[in-house]
Amino acid sequence: MIDLHFTATPNGQKISIAFEELGLPYRLIQYDIFQGDHLTEAYGRINPNHKMPAIVDHDPAFGGGPHAVFESGAILQYLAEKTGKLLPADPRQRSVALQWLTWQVAGLGPMGGQASHFMRYAPEQIPYAIERYSRELARLLMVLENRLSEAPYLAGDEYSIADIAIWPGRAAMAVVDVNLAETYPNIYRWFSTIAERPAVQRGRSAEKAFPDKYMGRHQKLSPEEWSNMFGDRMHSAVPGHA
Repeated sequence: MIDLHFTATPNGQKISIAFEELGLPYRLIQYDIFQGDHLTEAYGRINPNHKMPAIVDHDPAFGGGPHAVFESGAILQYLAEKTGKLLPADPRQRSVALQWLTWQVAGLGPMGGQASHFMRYAPEQIPYAIERYSRELARLLMVLENRLSEAPYLAGDEYSIADIAIWPGRAAMAVVDVNLAETYPNIYRWFSTIAERPAVQRGRSAEKAFPDKYMGRHQKLSPEEWSNMFGDRMHSAVPGHA
């Protein structure tokens, strides 16, 4: 059994979808990040960065007792290697899959997150920040669009953890305020195809679906919620940092 420390965000859904695709048994442990559930010392021993998600594998292939993994890209690669699935066997295609996985965690994800923050959470509108991050997000989406004009999936012909890493972030694309089918037709085709997969539907349904309070176009946080998400309590959760 593997514990999945989870909140229903795109990063969390990456991992719940991967578990469903791989057929691995897992125990879902829900966190409310607005309430600061992720800021405890106990969770810090699992993920010293105090972000979601993380896993604890109680029976790792290499033995030695429970093994914790944090960062969504690292978790996806760990699960793929554990099962021998969702990574191409062909070394060239495997390399391509890992390149796109890295592209998501290093570029598309952070830029989408910053665009979302300044458009949805920032207490005041900062035009430079909004333009900077929304424009970069649009550029990255065109990189994705161009890749998907060449192949059905990120690694080529084979669905992989690279696709799983990117797919749940479709909700975050709303910040660029475009018609996806018209502006990014290849992304739209890819997104629609993956949305039909039964494991994807299971990985984002019921308690794993985005709650309404995470989906507001303009989020209004209480002082406590702001502290837990972006402010003093979030920063002070890391020992030695205030």
